[in-house]
Amino acid sequence: MPRALAGVVVFATSAAVLVLEILAGRLLAPYVGITLETFTTIIGVVLAGIAGGTWIGGHLADRFHPRVLIGPLLVMGGILTLVTIPIIRTVGPSVIPGQLVALTMLTMMALLLPAAALSAVSPAVVKLQLRSLDQTGQIVGQLSALGTFGALFGTFVTGFILVAAAPSTGIMIALGGFLVMAGLALWAYLSQLELPSAASVAVVALGGGWLTVAVDSPCELESAYFCASIEVDDERDSGRILILDTLKHSYVDLEDPTHIEFEYAKSLIDVIDSRFPRGQPLDALHVGGGGFTLPRYIEAVRPGSHSLVLELDPLLVDFVRDELGLVTSEALRVRTGDARVGILDQDDDAYDLVVGDAFGGLAVPWHLTTEEFIEEVERVLRPGGVYVINLIDYPPDQGFARAEAATLAQVFEHVAVVVPPETFEMARGGNFVLVGSNEPIDTEAIDMSARARGDVDVARSDDDLLPWIRGARVLTDELAPVDQLLGDP
Repeated sequence: MPRALAGVVVFATSAAVLVLEILAGRLLAPYVGITLETFTTIIGVVLAGIAGGTWIGGHLADRFHPRVLIGPLLVMGGILTLVTIPIIRTVGPSVIPGQLVALTMLTMMALLLPAAALSAVSPAVVKLQLRSLDQTGQIVGQLSALGTFGALFGTFVTGFILVAAAPSTGIMIALGGFLVMAGLALWAYLSQLELPSAASVAVVALGGGWLTVAVDSPCELESAYFCASIEVDDERDSGRILILDTLKHSYVDLEDPTHIEFEYAKSLIDVIDSRFPRGQPLDALHVGGGGFTLPRYIEAVRPGSHSLVLELDPLLVDFVRDELGLVTSEALRVRTGDARVGILDQDDDAYDLVVGDAFGGLAVPWHLTTEEFIEEVERVLRPGGVYVINLIDYPPDQGFARAEAATLAQVFEHVAVVVPPETFEMARGGNFVLVGSNEPIDTEAIDMSARARGDVDVARSDDDLLPWIRGARVLTDELAPVDQLLGDP
């Protein structure tokens, strides 16, 4: 094999492995969410595939002539890449988010073999290039460097360009098809490829491609950040539920923006109403948009209000405009990008209210939970302003909810939690509404609103919270293990 061709093969196979690794997060998200555990599992499984494939490829290269290995290994890697999506979409719905063993098994089923097959190519190429011991270090070093450059290329191109430009299904089909065709070409070039063998490979590859297309995607919108879909409420013709990855994120009534369905959203409104009289205009900053339920509610019931929504995903904003009737204006503005960056541009004492409702899977993104971020929230709030955040946690100890409450208490003079009694007592999991303010929080008014509509949510604040948050860690930019603190669903 010419040295230039050897370099191209090693570069391309390494790039393909990293394309597969980065796309895996997007492919797995609809079933297991985007969490630290998800990415840790993906990276670990792919590294195991690289290690195992390199080991096995080296062993095979010593037993068989490398010329007969390289083409078939590439073809195998391409076919296994093509069946990655059918495996995830078939097995994924049975995996419960948060179950690490099931997550690991799903990831291994989808990624281990294609990563191993593609990684087995490099040792065979190295063996084919070695002609003298005097050049061993040079050849191995050059090819290893080209493999690393290929991995970097695959990483940057996928993360910066491909994910934003094309659906994951299309990228995977293109990648698998390219690997199969390149493998067949090398098979014919390096060794004898008979027509029946080529035809058989083509049939198998076409079958893998067909399966990829045939197994339906759960996404109506697949962006760089979310798999989004809309579910119609069977009991309310105008009701729509926005699902982001694994989470029912927002409920929107297309005809009545004042209709609030989810209990946590009603609790958010109870908190707001306890501080600001009904009808009083507000300046509100929303961390996370989703279906934009609360900004639209505030616009409808508090004329003259102004809301700025910091939403990560611009494609999601367009999707909500098209499917859920979002209309932006001077009264309801959207800024796309990371909220941690966006809040830095906000003026001091600019808002009466800051609402936190951003999720990555079941967890709030860790960098939106820390003391440093909450200090920025406190900075942009006016005297008497309120920070209210929605989060989810579960038994056995509700470590994340208690840690976030403890973190709020580091910044604000008064902190409250609004949650059903059985959830507060760690009997079950669910949504927690946490409140921070430098003015006393009227828990009696919050309780009264909940009881008026028949809910059992109870607000607890300050001294009543001390036993609950005792021993909880304060989350900081240095240490915020949100995914590990989250209880078991």
